[in-house]
Amino acid sequence: MVIFRATENINIKTTDGTLINYSKLKNPSNLFNENIYITTLEDFEDLKRVFFNVGKKYKAKTIEESKIRYLSQFPKELGISNLNEFAITQSLNYKYKKHTLLGISKEIESLYLNERKIDIDKQISETLKEDITLMILGSPGLSISEMICSCTALRLLYEKLKKRFKSVTIDIYLNASENKYFSRDKAIFSNQSFIRKVTALSINVKKFCEYDFFIDVSSVSKRSYYEKLPHIDAWLYKFGIDYNSIPQEKKYNNISLEYYKPKNELKQRFKSLKAKGKLLLFHPFSANISKSIPKEIAVSLLKELVVKLPDYTIVSVLKIDAKIDEDRYVDLSMYSNGFLDYAYIVSNMTNVLTVNTATYHIAEAFFIPTIVIFTDSAKKETPHNYDCSKAIYVKDKSKNFSQFVFKNDSLILHDFDAWNKLNSSKIIKLLEKF
Repeated sequence: MVIFRATENINIKTTDGTLINYSKLKNPSNLFNENIYITTLEDFEDLKRVFFNVGKKYKAKTIEESKIRYLSQFPKELGISNLNEFAITQSLNYKYKKHTLLGISKEIESLYLNERKIDIDKQISETLKEDITLMILGSPGLSISEMICSCTALRLLYEKLKKRFKSVTIDIYLNASENKYFSRDKAIFSNQSFIRKVTALSINVKKFCEYDFFIDVSSVSKRSYYEKLPHIDAWLYKFGIDYNSIPQEKKYNNISLEYYKPKNELKQRFKSLKAKGKLLLFHPFSANISKSIPKEIAVSLLKELVVKLPDYTIVSVLKIDAKIDEDRYVDLSMYSNGFLDYAYIVSNMTNVLTVNTATYHIAEAFFIPTIVIFTDSAKKETPHNYDCSKAIYVKDKSKNFSQFVFKNDSLILHDFDAWNKLNSSKIIKLLEKF
């Protein structure tokens, strides 16, 4: 966490129109103050850039964390503590900035930032209140995949707390200062019935102190346990829950479409498509090029599937190839304009074929049998032991010709030999096993 004050009054608007007000601190001696603010390390870095772009007089000045932490009204931190994260990282960056082109590495940060295992049951054991409030400080996950997994861990956290307390209220304060996906992120977490409110950072000290407990999720993605564990287990570890004690069948994802209203045109489209037979969602591309099927191979694979799966209509929400003119290939990209739009489309599938994206996490929430295509990496990924998912692994043979420490995509030559070995026959055999 980072605690700071603004040198001038300023308002910042998020992508969903939420207005965040910052007021100049008028009474510095009073630390229990609505003009002292708390946010995450990531959001603070974004906020400084926003202030700088507005004008030189707008600055965010940090306040020593211990001065606020030891206020009598300050809530108790649950899970692995993030105490003094800002001071530690600033010190490390100063000490090691001469030794790397890109600044402090995640590996070095992990050595100094707290990652010790915590038991949340011990942390709450002496709490006498029956009704508690908990705030999540920061964004639990950066990508859609990570956020869906963190929602599962949050649900398990909520269920654990409900066994101990009569009522549990959870609010989430997301990174928002320069988060162009804030509306999307808010929609994902607001979809969970056990979350009362999802809003934007920063939060002032007085408001922060209204909560009984907080969990600081700042920079969790930089921790070594986040690299080593499946995301659901990594979040459980952060929350102080023994992930091995949770049965695998309870680590299911949940996405509610109860209040979602799809367009009538899309509903009718699915009605007519289902009358023809089964539906297979084909999702060959990722925002990460190393996880995506090369376009030429994706088009070829699509054509093979159309021919060899006569019982299926192939559906996509991506622009794969406008030249494909087949009755059994349907492009629904015009209907996928948000997270719930896409979740609704996935929920109507018979099967899903996807590369390593959020798609298979969404499909699992609706128990849709899914084939996930992974490229191998330093950390070999799996379908998180989802009962409805099967994996195909493709060896990544891309070669980096960059002579610099940093990665340059223009200097990466992709060897398509491994992708060429991805044939429709293997996919069809796996589909038949569901």
